[in-house]
Amino acid sequence: FAPAVLMPGDPKRARRMAETLLTGPRLVTDVRGMLGFTGTVEGRPLSVMGSGMGQPSLAIYATELFDRFGVERIIRVGTAGGISPDVAVGDVVIATGAHTDSAMNQLRIPGVNFSAVADFHLAMAAYREAVAAGIAERTRIGTIVYRDHFYFTPQGQTEALAAYGVLGVEMEAAALYGVAAEYGKQALAVLTVSDHLLDHSGDMSAAERETRFADSLRLAVAAAHS
Repeated sequence: FAPAVLMPGDPKRARRMAETLLTGPRLVTDVRGMLGFTGTVEGRPLSVMGSGMGQPSLAIYATELFDRFGVERIIRVGTAGGISPDVAVGDVVIATGAHTDSAMNQLRIPGVNFSAVADFHLAMAAYREAVAAGIAERTRIGTIVYRDHFYFTPQGQTEALAAYGVLGVEMEAAALYGVAAEYGKQALAVLTVSDHLLDHSGDMSAAERETRFADSLRLAVAAAHS
């Protein structure tokens, strides 16, 4: 593995990203079908590996990458559902913090509500790339929420999160930020908004979800190599 790893959820998406992005990509793991590749981007080493769905799966892989394979930073690249009215489908979210309804981070330090936050330097590098690429107006920076449930949402919760300025929802970032803090490493989530929980009029199709992540991938690479 390279010191920096891009981590989508779907291993097949990891393959597509590796084949599109990396020069000389080679398969370095396929244990349990979770594909990982290492190559270079502009001469610099970079890896891409799937995480699976949800915090437990990502936490296993992130822990092993940080603890056993010399990885220094992981950037999650995936999709999110929009929550804030200031977020539109197709926007890129740089997630500076991740609220969660999970107990995974609550168990880390007894008596403390652990704050799951991204590495500032990675977030800054991603935003600088958004400015340089001319996509800053479609890039949002702020908090997201991780939920354990994909299909179940307590009544009124999404509206309350929107009122507090939460940009979107996904299923992995809070665990990633917690594991990175545990090992003194760097982590960031850069997410493409694929649908909106409070306005479904412009939601992406399944095919679009697989092809409209070029902007978030560009920002993630900039963060990985910052």
